Amino acid sequence: MWGIHRTRYADGNGTEASEEAEIVVNIGGVKQVLYADMLNRFPDTRLAELANCSNGSLDEISLLCDDYDPDNGEYYFDRDPEAFKCVVELYYYGEIHIKRGICPICFMKEMEFWKISSDFLDDCCKCHLNEVEDELAEIAEKVKTILVDREGDPSARGWQRVQMCLWRLMEKPESSLPAHIIAIVSFIFVLVSSVVMCVGTIPDLQVEDAEGNLSEHPTLEVIETVCIGWFTIEYVSRLMSSTNKIKFVLSFMNIIDFMAIMPFYVVLILISFGAGVMELANVQQAVQALRIMRIARIFKLARHSSGLQTLTSALKSSFKELGLLLMYMGVGVFLFSALGYTMEQSHPDTLFTSIPQSFWWAVITMTTVGYGDVYPKTTLGRCNAAISFLCGVIAIALPIHPIINNFVLFYNKQQVLETAAKHEIELMALRSGEGELNAALGSHKPAAAAGGGGAGVCYGSGHLCHSDAHLPLLKDTRDRAGIQNPGMDTSFDSTAQRSPINT
Repeated sequence: MWGIHRTRYADGNGTEASEEAEIVVNIGGVKQVLYADMLNRFPDTRLAELANCSNGSLDEISLLCDDYDPDNGEYYFDRDPEAFKCVVELYYYGEIHIKRGICPICFMKEMEFWKISSDFLDDCCKCHLNEVEDELAEIAEKVKTILVDREGDPSARGWQRVQMCLWRLMEKPESSLPAHIIAIVSFIFVLVSSVVMCVGTIPDLQVEDAEGNLSEHPTLEVIETVCIGWFTIEYVSRLMSSTNKIKFVLSFMNIIDFMAIMPFYVVLILISFGAGVMELANVQQAVQALRIMRIARIFKLARHSSGLQTLTSALKSSFKELGLLLMYMGVGVFLFSALGYTMEQSHPDTLFTSIPQSFWWAVITMTTVGYGDVYPKTTLGRCNAAISFLCGVIAIALPIHPIINNFVLFYNKQQVLETAAKHEIELMALRSGEGELNAALGSHKPAAAAGGGGAGVCYGSGHLCHSDAHLPLLKDTRDRAGIQNPGMDTSFDSTAQRSPINT
């Protein structure tokens, strides 16, 4: 038996100390001795009500506890004893801390059962609770998205239904096998077009045109045309299936897709105007620039790679660290380039002709690249160079760890969300199958007991929560106030991390 030993106090007349009235509670098999005076510090809680009606009728007592042994004066609660250790701290210290290993959402259910307000939680525990609620909200939103991708919107009719099917086909590879195949084909086209663009620049594979200028091999041009045709069909299909065309066009990844196909058609239009237009120097430079823009299609790989998407999101969350890195480097480049110019100015063969020209030397020195095209020739200049690359190493190394840590945290979070979402969908399918089976057998099970299977899912307040200790064979007869009716079967929503009872 754990708990604080009984205390004694002296009355106002200075007489012999008297003992407090005590009650014995059994929380999931663990006994605890509590005292009425201590419990009455918070009279609105369940334990205080139990202490005040300890001499009442059995019916009143049964409304507050799960079972009562009048011979031993023991009140039984089928609750989590570990969570109760945290709850009882309220009566001793006036606040509650959630101990490590206890689910915050399940602990809030425990506090609700014991009629304790969440205001008594310590600030650190409230922050942790808010983080968990945000994660559960993300899981619920992900589950909703997956279900919509799989089943679609039942209220959609006509063109909207076709539009949603086309959107899932082009944007949701996990929604169906054809969508997965299309995603793989698109990925292959991106790789092929990127390889063709690189191979086409090899002089040995180029051919001479009528004017003696080197151009891409006709075979490579045909492959490029086929790839552009696929990208065009893909972009137009996604644009047609989008419900918000403006948001679609202004999206970053869609801008990349447009830049990947636009140069081909611009060059095609310029060629259609005839050789006279193509001979203009400005037009030729524009064509070359448009051809270089084809490298943007490599970013299309991010659409089909969850790793690249995670990296992009991690970099977005690391803007503060990246900003610090740029600030450190900027200050260092300005400082050491100015010092290098000052120290090298007296040398007759100096390579530091101005401070702006010295910026290049400072950049390649602080980043430890060191091309050697610009280097100091005086002793003081070499000392300045040594200090500059040491400071550069430190400046680069300091923000790197937070950036890597953000990436690892974001990646792990994404993996957990995906796994949890798939798990919840499997549970929903399992409960749906059990409901159909019960309907076929003509059974009428209450909604609280039909959740079954040893794991429950609750959608409330915009988030999703688990209850791994749900007892599917017991009926839940609690009313809205959380009070159980006497003489009926009860379901104890215990929040302990244990397996369901098998019967």
